[in-house]
Formats: sequence, C-alpha cells, structure tokens
Amino acid sequence: MPNEPKAPKVSEIAKDLAKSFDSSVVASWYSNIVGFLSGSRSFYVLLAITGLIVFVSSMAALNAINTGYRHTYNVTREIPWGILISTYVFFVVTSTGLCIVSSIGHVFGLKDFMPIAKRSVFLSVVTIFGGFIVLFFDVENPFRMALYNVISPNLTSNIWWMGTLYGAYMFFMAVEFVFLLIEKHKLAMYAGLSGLLSGIAAHSNLGAIFGMLHAREYWYGPYMPIYFILSAMASGCAAIIFFTWLGYKVNNERMDKPMERAMEVVGKLSTLLLAVLMFFTTWKIITGLVASPGKVEAIKALLTGPYALNFWLFEVLIGMAGPFVLLLYSRWKNLGMMFTASLLMITGIFVMRYDLVVIGQVVPSYHDLGVKESLHLLPYIPSFHEIMVVAGGFGVVATAFLIGEKIFSGHKSEIH
Repeated sequence: MPNEPKAPKVSEIAKDLAKSFDSSVVASWYSNIVGFLSGSRSFYVLLAITGLIVFVSSMAALNAINTGYRHTYNVTREIPWGILISTYVFFVVTSTGLCIVSSIGHVFGLKDFMPIAKRSVFLSVVTIFGGFIVLFFDVENPFRMALYNVISPNLTSNIWWMGTLYGAYMFFMAVEFVFLLIEKHKLAMYAGLSGLLSGIAAHSNLGAIFGMLHAREYWYGPYMPIYFILSAMASGCAAIIFFTWLGYKVNNERMDKPMERAMEVVGKLSTLLLAVLMFFTTWKIITGLVASPGKVEAIKALLTGPYALNFWLFEVLIGMAGPFVLLLYSRWKNLGMMFTASLLMITGIFVMRYDLVVIGQVVPSYHDLGVKESLHLLPYIPSFHEIMVVAGGFGVVATAFLIGEKIFSGHKSEIH
C-alpha cells in the first residue's frame, strides 16, 4: 500500500543515534567524570576497600589456577558443584530479577516503576558479569568452553542453552542501558523487551538444569523452573531497594517524590513475593517428606540435620519472615527499615542458593538402593580459595556500583 508507513532503515537508526552524541551529551559525561574525581572521602574509602577485595581475590583465584582446582577447591567427584556454582546462580538470579522488575516500568509503561529503570538495568549487567566472573574460575578451561559453545553447539544440552541465552541476555541489557543513557526510550523499550524474553528463557532453562536431573531427587521435577522465576523477582526487588538507598547515600542526595513512590511500589511487590515464596517453601517441605527415600533424607538434612541452621536462621528467619515483618511494619514508607529488610533478604537468598545446590548432592546416588556405604550424607565445606573467589565476585559488583553512581550521576532519568 502506498500510504503504509515504512520501517526505519538501519542507516537511519545509526544516523539518529549519532545525532544523540552531541556536544551537550559529551559535556554531561565530562562533568560526571569530574564529579567522580571530586568525590567524598568516604566514597574513596569504600572504593579502595572494594578494589582491594577484588585484587586479593584475583591473586587467590590465579593461585588456584596455577596450583590446580582439585588441590585448592573442596568439590569432589561426588559433589562437583559447590559454592562457586551457587554464587553464580545467586548473581544471575538477581540480574534476571532486576530485569523483570525494571521492565514493568520502561517496557510495559507503568510510571511508578520508571525512576528505577537506569540503575536497575545497569545493575542487571553488573550482576550477571559478576556471575560470569565467578563461573570463569569454576570452569577449568573457560576459553575452550566459550569457543566450543559457538563452533560445536549441542542443542540438546540445557547447559549450552543456558550459556547462549545468558550471553544474548547480557548483550540486550547492555544495549538497553546505552539507549537509556542517550534518551532513546523507544529503542530502549525494544532492547529491554528482548532482554526480558531472553532472560526469562535463560532463567527458566537454568531451573530446568536442576529440575531435569533424574539422579538428584531433591531437584527433580517441574517445580524448579517456576521457583527460579519467582525467587528471581524477589531477589531483584531486594537488590533495587538495597542499591537505590545506598546510591542516594553515596551521592549524598535526598530522594524525590517519584523515586520514593517507586521504592514504595517495589517494597509492596517484595512483600507479596515473600508471601508467595514462603508458600512455595512450605509445600516444598511437605511434599518432600512424602517423596522417595533420597529426597526425604535431603529434606531431613535441611530441617534437623547439618543444614538446619542455614535453613531456619538464614532462609526462614533472615531471608523471608524477618523481611516480611519489617516491610509490613515500615508501611513501605520508612526507607531505612526497607533497606534493612532488603539486606536481610539478600543474605538469606544467598544462603538459600547455597543450600539448594549443595543439599541436592549430599545424598549419595546409591542411597535408595540400600548400599551400606551410601547411607550417610556426603561432606562439603568451601575452601579458602573458593571463598575468596566468591568475595571477588561481590567485590566486582560493589566496585562497579560505586563507579557507576559517580560516572552516571546517580542514574537519574525522566519519566516518559
């Protein structure tokens, strides 16, 4: 049809983007860099501490590579996935949650969520990068893994799909952040939608990696992919509250009304997600206690065994019940109390990831067959080198957050 609107050509989009980088944008970025160089003493102290953590952790990680993982890590043939895998899961879960929650605003148009967009998208890229850093030091030859992911794809492998989809997700989120920086909100919306779809696909696939393992009864079943998406949103809400409150403290600024409203609605969403998460956890325990002997043994290890402290103190009290009560008591107005609740949530969710990964492996595969040597739980305690790599992952995220707050001037945005 002659009157039909034509789709914009790639060259036109490129020219449009080039116009965005005018002198005012360059001047704005230059002023942000100058602001970074003139930060407060407390800011530089925090930056020095996080930088030192990254440096020391890097030395420990390089030492582990040089010495050999089997000598420096406490993972074994029976328990091949340890705290590094659970930390990777924690970071990518948080990244996906940040993407999902922030997309409510700038992708689906709910204005109350729009003020959190820039910081959330930036943090989604930073946290998944932190996850990849930790995974890098868990895989013996990560460069070969990346190469063969491209030249020798295995379309029947969930792990291949996980790597591919998370790679696409990270690309789309980075592109979205660039579009948000140059105020191209329509293009940012398309990139955000692509990132949302690839992120949900990647994250449900990550849940399927656990849920489709027949030999690991604690994980097996359709529950995992759904649980991963739900817990991702809870983790994302906690990260938004935590880093937004911290960002305003770093910049020594007071929140405006739109941001306070955004924190309020994110806090309410967190409360709802915590209630659903407690519901999920309750039924996971109830159904697990009437499952096969191997799964019952794993549930007992969680409830009354060596992981009971992790479960009752960190998962239940610190990760769910405590933040739920604090958020209700704050009435989503007391930002200090909401920050405390988010910190508790992040701590509890980290331990939750650790328990999920490790407890799925501590029951020997031959337990159900009544083999005498398999009627005990397998031991696992993270080594010094593993703990240092985990600390390095958190150090990378913290350092990038602090630098981002100054370079990008607190991620301020207009509501569109």
